[in-house]
Amino acid sequence: MKSNRQLFFEHVAQTSTDPLAIEIERAEGIFLYAPDGKQYVDLVSGVSVSNVGHHHPKVVQAVKDQADRYMHLMVYGEMVQSPQVEYAQLLSGYLPKSHTSIYFVNSGSEAIEGALKLAKRATGRSNIVAFKNAYHGGTHGALSILGHESLKQSFRPLLPGITHLDFNVASQLENITTETACVVIEPVQAEAGIIVPDANYMKALRNRCDEVGALLVFDEIQTGFGRTGKLFASEHFQIEPDIMAIAKGMGGGMPLGGFTASAELMKLLTSNPMLGHITTFGGHPVSCAAAKAALQVILDNSLVDHAVEMGNLFRKHLTHNRIEEIRGLGLFLAVELKDIFIPDFMKFAAENGVIFDPFLFNSTAFRIAPPLIINKEEVLQISVLLNELIDKFINKK
Repeated sequence: MKSNRQLFFEHVAQTSTDPLAIEIERAEGIFLYAPDGKQYVDLVSGVSVSNVGHHHPKVVQAVKDQADRYMHLMVYGEMVQSPQVEYAQLLSGYLPKSHTSIYFVNSGSEAIEGALKLAKRATGRSNIVAFKNAYHGGTHGALSILGHESLKQSFRPLLPGITHLDFNVASQLENITTETACVVIEPVQAEAGIIVPDANYMKALRNRCDEVGALLVFDEIQTGFGRTGKLFASEHFQIEPDIMAIAKGMGGGMPLGGFTASAELMKLLTSNPMLGHITTFGGHPVSCAAAKAALQVILDNSLVDHAVEMGNLFRKHLTHNRIEEIRGLGLFLAVELKDIFIPDFMKFAAENGVIFDPFLFNSTAFRIAPPLIINKEEVLQISVLLNELIDKFINKK
C-alpha cells in the first residue's frame, strides 16, 4: 500500500520542484504534529492565515454549528445568509470609516481581481500603477500588477497599461496621472522581505491619488487581522484607501477573502453590467461563521496589542551575530542573515522541528509570522532554539 507521501507526489500538483513534503496529522495552537508524533513549531501560520492559532475551539465550534444548519445555498449575493450578514456587520465596524460594504470572495487573488475591476468601473480608466517586488497573487490580473518578472515572464502577455514604481520613492509618484484608474500597494511589502514604508510617503501617495482622481487600493491580504500590531496596517499610516483587499487571516483557517469599499462604489458592480463581479462560493456560510468567530477571538483577547509585545520579544532575544537586521511590525518580521543560504537553512530548521518560509523576492532573510496567540514562554524558547540552529547550521558545514 502506498504511503500518503507517495500519493502526494503522484497525484497532488506541486508548486515547487523541492517541497518540504512534511506530513501533518493534526495541529494545535502554534504547533503541527506528524503521524509519528514529531512536533513542529509553526512560524508561517499558513502564510499569515492561522492568526488565532490552529484548531481554535471557538472557530471549530462555529464551523460545526454552521455546517449543521446549511452550507452552500446560492451564488453569493442573491440570498440573505445570516453568517455573511452577521460577519459583515461586525467587520465593518473595524474597517476604514467609509468602507461600509464588503464583497466576499474565496481568496486574496480573487479579492485583487475584484478591486481592479471596481477601480476600472468607477473611474472609466484602464491604467494601473503598482510597485516593484510586490506580490498580489497568481491569477492573470494579480500577476499583471505583481512586481517581479521571475513569476510572470512565462505567462505573458498580461494586462496592458501597468506601470511599476519603486516602493517608498516619493519622486516617482508623479507617474500617477489622470489616466491612472488605481494604485495598488501593500502597506507593508511582504515578499520583498517585510519592507515598511515611510509614513510621509504614504500620505504623499494618498494626496497624489486625490489630486489626479485615481483610486488607492491597499492589499491587506497578508497584513490584515492583527498581523502587524494593528487590525489593518493602514492604521499605522493614518490614511484610508478607497478599496481594500483582504483574505488569509480573515477566515480563521477557512477559505475566505473580500474587498471592501464605500457602498456608493460597490453599487457600481450591480449594473452596466449586472453581475459586474460574481463568484459561486465567495462568502461561503461556513467560512463566514469561522471568520466571525476568529475576529471575535482577536478582539476579545487583544491579540493586536499582543502581536506588538511578542514581536518586540523576538527582536530582543534573537541575538545571533549572523543576524544583521530584524525588520517589520508586530508579528510580521523578516530576519536578515549574513552568509547563510536561506533555502538550505529552512530545510535544516524543519528537520529540527521549526518551520519557517523564505521570501519570494528576498533571498537573504526568512519570515517570522507565527499565530498571534503565541505566548511569552514560547517566544523565548523559540528564540533560543533559532539562535542554536544558526550555530549548528554554520558548524555542520
